[in-house]
Amino acid sequence: MNPAAFLDRDGTLMEDSGYIGDPSRIRVLAGVPEALRALRAAGYERIVVTNQSGVARGYFDRPDVEAVHRSLSAALASDGAAVEAYYYCTHLDACACRKPLPGMVERAVAERGLDLARSVVFGDRAGDMALAAGLGLPGILVGKTGVYDGPEPLYRARDLLDGVRFFLQHVAERIDA
Repeated sequence: MNPAAFLDRDGTLMEDSGYIGDPSRIRVLAGVPEALRALRAAGYERIVVTNQSGVARGYFDRPDVEAVHRSLSAALASDGAAVEAYYYCTHLDACACRKPLPGMVERAVAERGLDLARSVVFGDRAGDMALAAGLGLPGILVGKTGVYDGPEPLYRARDLLDGVRFFLQHVAERIDA
């Protein structure tokens, strides 16, 4: 069973420019391809878990979300990087799959046979860190500047690459021991 890096999408892998239902708005953040390649080399599946309430709000629909994911995958592939799977919640109100609740992660673990105990969460919001805390996983807060009022992350990273480097150098070995 492989461990997983559960990755938020907007603000972690790509620019967060509001509700994104149009693939032309994708801007992969600097260092993301290298970070994803490093996670893969270390044996981590890269799993995107993202709230997409723009569907419930009527801004776009599921096929639009999936088109964004296909386009993001293509952009990452052009840099030799990839994610293994995307899980998304389209609901506006609390439900079992909307972060910070663990539904998307639990589904990924069950469907992909992942080792949850050796996994990690990377994200840019309090909900991502609350997801990590609720699952008992290390949480790496990515790119957050200014006021932050969520659960204290294990590490506050400048960007995903900084967070991945920290995790692989200081945490992953202890989890595997």
